Amino acid sequence: MLVDSHCHLDLLKLEQEPLSAVLDEAREAGIEHMLCVSVSLERFPAMLQLIEPYPQVSASVGVHPDGIDVEDPDESRLLELADHPRIVAIGETGLDYYRTEGNTEWQRERFRRHIRAARAANKPLIVHTREARDDTLRILQEERAAEVGGVLHCFTEDWDMARAAMDLNFRISFSGIVTFKNALQIKEVAQKMPADLMLVETDSPYLTPVPKGGKSNRPAYVRYVAEHIAELRNQTLAQVAERTTENFYQLFSGARTN
Repeated sequence: MLVDSHCHLDLLKLEQEPLSAVLDEAREAGIEHMLCVSVSLERFPAMLQLIEPYPQVSASVGVHPDGIDVEDPDESRLLELADHPRIVAIGETGLDYYRTEGNTEWQRERFRRHIRAARAANKPLIVHTREARDDTLRILQEERAAEVGGVLHCFTEDWDMARAAMDLNFRISFSGIVTFKNALQIKEVAQKMPADLMLVETDSPYLTPVPKGGKSNRPAYVRYVAEHIAELRNQTLAQVAERTTENFYQLFSGARTN
């Protein structure tokens, strides 16, 4: 069985297909659990309500670093929302300089608040980082994020950053990007990764893996990510599935009781 460690079920086109059908498809593909990741507090109540009937789905709470005209929470607000049995992580949070112009100090300050909230709640972090390598690693270290650990999701950096993140008690999660023909740097990291620090994800509805390109991504497709990693590592799908699933439950321990 597999776990989709990072998806956005509330961003799927559910007016075209009910969530129950999406989850049935995932179960048939061997996906036993999914982590639905928060991107804004405005969407959070509806997201939580959406997944409530489905015990195979856990959730996080946080504000994506791209969010500008959104509620920017303080630590107490994040802690209040994290105090729910279905919330197993803080995030996604982090830094994204790719889409942001001008002064980015507000992003760094928001990231710090999320880390402090995670430490106070004793829940792991889900970190998004893009074109912000040095600042991401520096802030994780300065804010003692290693105390709770977490995951660098949808990893797109090189082996040196992966190793630095792992030294800070962070796992590395691979999305459909690893299946792309030109993603040589990411494939190298997937080959070198210690088996006990690796996760797989879809980031659905984005980043649809080969061979499903052109379609909206969905949790069932995490199987293709795992299959490609198994090929890169000269392992079986069953080996990658077993290890990444156990890694998920070790990191997001609250998901075991959902």
